[in-house]
Amino acid sequence: MDRISTAHGVAGLLAEAAGQRPDHVAIIETGTEITLTWRELDLAAHAEARQLVTAGLEPGDRVVVRLPTSADFAVAFFAVLRAGGIAVPVSSQAPSPELHQLLVHSGARFVLEREPGAELPEGITALPPRAASGGAPVDFGRVGEDIAVISYTSGTTGPPRGVQLSHRALLANLDQLTRVDGQLEADDKLLVSIPLFHVYGLGPGLLLATAKAASLVLSERFEARRTLDDCVRHGVTAIAGVPTMYNEFAALGPDELRRGLATIRVMTSGAAPLHPKVLAAIREATGYDVYEGYGLTECAPVVTTTMVTGYPKPGSVGRPLPGVELRLVDSDGSSDEAGLDPDEMADVFETSGGTGLVSIRGANLFSGYWPDGAYGPDEQGWFRTGDVGYLDSDGDLHLVDRANDLIIVNGFNVFPHEVEEVISQLPEVAEAAVVGVVDERSGEAVKAVVVPADGAALSQQQVVDQCAEQLAGYKVPHTVEFAERLPHSATGKLRRLKLR
Repeated sequence: MDRISTAHGVAGLLAEAAGQRPDHVAIIETGTEITLTWRELDLAAHAEARQLVTAGLEPGDRVVVRLPTSADFAVAFFAVLRAGGIAVPVSSQAPSPELHQLLVHSGARFVLEREPGAELPEGITALPPRAASGGAPVDFGRVGEDIAVISYTSGTTGPPRGVQLSHRALLANLDQLTRVDGQLEADDKLLVSIPLFHVYGLGPGLLLATAKAASLVLSERFEARRTLDDCVRHGVTAIAGVPTMYNEFAALGPDELRRGLATIRVMTSGAAPLHPKVLAAIREATGYDVYEGYGLTECAPVVTTTMVTGYPKPGSVGRPLPGVELRLVDSDGSSDEAGLDPDEMADVFETSGGTGLVSIRGANLFSGYWPDGAYGPDEQGWFRTGDVGYLDSDGDLHLVDRANDLIIVNGFNVFPHEVEEVISQLPEVAEAAVVGVVDERSGEAVKAVVVPADGAALSQQQVVDQCAEQLAGYKVPHTVEFAERLPHSATGKLRRLKLR
């Protein structure tokens, strides 16, 4: 397996792809059918980089990239890095107050967007994502520990924070991914419908495809039936998805799945748990599995995947990528175990005493939070996440919940995901979320917010009875509310904070 070159930083990936496969299709936009080869994408990024330098961009300046999942995003992103800037990807739908907050916090000098409309703070220049070709070459400039991207977290557990991702971190994660059998290959056509401004769409999507000089099929909006049509039309062989996508695929039925996924070689899922019944439905219809993974923005982003073992396991997110160490620690960060490779992880199950906070070490880790690099990896290189998990007897990681989503009822711990799984077993339930609410007697109480399936009749008592049959009394919801939908982040992650 070829190793990822680090000589010219992340921007160098595009130059290498253009040099190796200049006439190979780099990007196809569904809907518009815009197509760019690797040479054309490279030339467009060069022209945009020249425009930024001419406008006054200096090395290390932050540039907000406010564009949808599109060829324009790819051009703008690589242009910023090639010009020596730091890319700050944000949602193209970000409302003005949110955009202003991120502009001020990041100290950005430029915004790249298609139709500049929002009034920007003084000193910030808006530019289009495409520029006229020409001009002298632009030096790649920044590499290694230089920051390439400031990626703002989704804010599912609090205010968004700017994660500083260096060229080293992003390239390391690509290298780690390519060392796993079954990952993307040069002749693949990768469908990406998740937002490119999110690190999941950016890293395992745009950057991995560029590193392999494969083809990207970019879809700005996901609609299950239309997306399957796009897969057929363009001969898509790989999908980087999230559970909501696969949920909607499975709901279409086996005949449509078989037709739409006929050319697929590999499917991956991340950002949230994939329900076992969805995994089973897709396997039954197509004969192919969906490989689940776990990652964080702070890890650039992939940490584990079931592709490491080569087989999906319902409820598990697999084992660490090569070059990533993982251990479970107490809340104070202490652990009796050193970093573990996959063969050693099973031994910990016998001694770990159950769950712990997931702690990670590897070259893919971030450089702390913007602007001062605070709260990054410790002196030994470990980053303690806010995720609670356990290792099964095979050494595979299972995530229980976010540590700050934990509900404490009369001193007993309740993990929301466990209660949600029980509620979701009811056929009348489309989706469920569980949060803790203040209770004078018990400190906290369990509250469930349930989205009924279309046309289903469902009562609060049914939900309570379902939980009472399978869970300890303190885990049974104290209150049940019904809603038409639940709040999610751009990649489908449940935003519990909005429900509290």
